[in-house]
Amino acid sequence: METVNIARCTSYEQELVKSAVFSCLDGIEGIKEKARNKRILVKANLLKKNAPEDAVTTHPVVVEAIVSYLQQLGCTVIIGDSPGGPYTEKALRGIYQASGMNAVAERTGCELNYDTSVAEVENNKAAKLKLMQIINVAEKVDYVVSAAKLKTHGMMTYTGAVKNLFGVIPGLVKVDYHFKMNDVDNFADHLLDICEYVNPLFSVIDGVEAMEGDGPSSGEKRQVGLILAASNPHALDTVAVNIAGIKAAAVPTIWAARERQIFSGDMRSILINGVQLKDIQIPPFKLPKSVTNTNFIGGKVPKFMENYALNAMRPKPVFKYEDCISCGDCKRLCPAKTIEMKDGKPVIQLENCIRCFCCHELCPQKAIDIKKHWAYDTVFKYGYSCYELIHQLRSRRK
Repeated sequence: METVNIARCTSYEQELVKSAVFSCLDGIEGIKEKARNKRILVKANLLKKNAPEDAVTTHPVVVEAIVSYLQQLGCTVIIGDSPGGPYTEKALRGIYQASGMNAVAERTGCELNYDTSVAEVENNKAAKLKLMQIINVAEKVDYVVSAAKLKTHGMMTYTGAVKNLFGVIPGLVKVDYHFKMNDVDNFADHLLDICEYVNPLFSVIDGVEAMEGDGPSSGEKRQVGLILAASNPHALDTVAVNIAGIKAAAVPTIWAARERQIFSGDMRSILINGVQLKDIQIPPFKLPKSVTNTNFIGGKVPKFMENYALNAMRPKPVFKYEDCISCGDCKRLCPAKTIEMKDGKPVIQLENCIRCFCCHELCPQKAIDIKKHWAYDTVFKYGYSCYELIHQLRSRRK
C-alpha cells in the first residue's frame, strides 16, 4: 500500500499552510531519517513570471512551509526550477521576484538557484530517454522534492507531481524535447523516465487554490482548500485527479505508469491519511478545450474514429490579436517553428503544428485560445470510456 496524506487548508494564511504541510509530511514514513542534514532542491512549479495569486505557480507560502520543515531537519535547502523560455540568471531573477520566491529566501535563509549550467546524464531506468540533459543543481543535491501545483494542462490534461519534474530539463531544451516527443504517449513515457531518474524524496501538491480549464497558465482559478503529500508521486497524482474528477484515462502519465508497471494506478492500493475522499465534495474540474492531443487515441479506438479525429477534429491555437502585444514569445518558443510574425502579429501554419500548446501555455497576455470541433467532447468521451474498459479487462486477466 502507498500512502497519500491530505490536509484541509482554506487559505494561504501562513500558520494554516505550515500546519497542513507539516501534518502531511509527518505522515510520510521514513523521510525524516533520509532527509536529515542533507542538501535538498525544492523544485517548485515556476512556469513563468506570474504573481502567486494567479494560481499558475506553486504558492510561496507552501514552498516556505516545505523549506521550514526541511530546515528543522538540518537540511541545506535550495529553491529552483527551469521555467519556460531561456534558462538564464536574468530570467530566473525575474521569475523568483514575481512568484514570491525571493521573499521566501529572505525569510528562511535558504538558497535560490542561479546556477544555469547543465549536466548530461545516463538514465538507466529509462524506457526511452537513456541520455538526457538536466539542470546541474539537480545533480549536485542529495534529494529533489517536487513542490507542484494542482492544475489542468492543455497537452497532458493534468499537471502535478510527475509533470512538475519536467522542469529539471533546462530552458529551451524543453522546447526541443516537445518537438521530438509530440505524440502524447511518447511524451508521457519521457516524463516518467525523468521522474524515475530524479526519484523525488517526496512530493507536495498545492491545492489550496488550483487551476481548471485551459491550464497550466490560462485557466480559471479554483478554490479547493487542500494540501496533499506522498513519497510516491504516481500515487499522489492518482489521488489528485480523483479529487479533481478527472478520469485516469485522460491523464497519459498515469496510464503510462500503469502500462510500465511503475504504479498500478488503482485507488484500492492507496491508503489515505487525514481528510478522506468521501469528505471532499467539489464539482469536477473543467478540462482544457485542447484535451487531449488526438495522438493519444492512436490504436485505442476504431481506425475510422482515429482518422476522423486526426483530420478534422484536432484542437488548434487561435490568436486573439486584440490582446496580443507582439512580444514574439510564441514564435521564439514554438518547438515546431510553425509561427511567424507578420506585421507585428503571429501567424501559424496549422499543417505543421504539433499541438503541444506551448504558445498557449507561455503567452504572457493570455492572447491565445484553443478552438476545438463541436463534436470533440462526445467523440473523446466515448474513446476514453473504451480505453478505460480495455485496461480494466487486461488487468483482470493479469
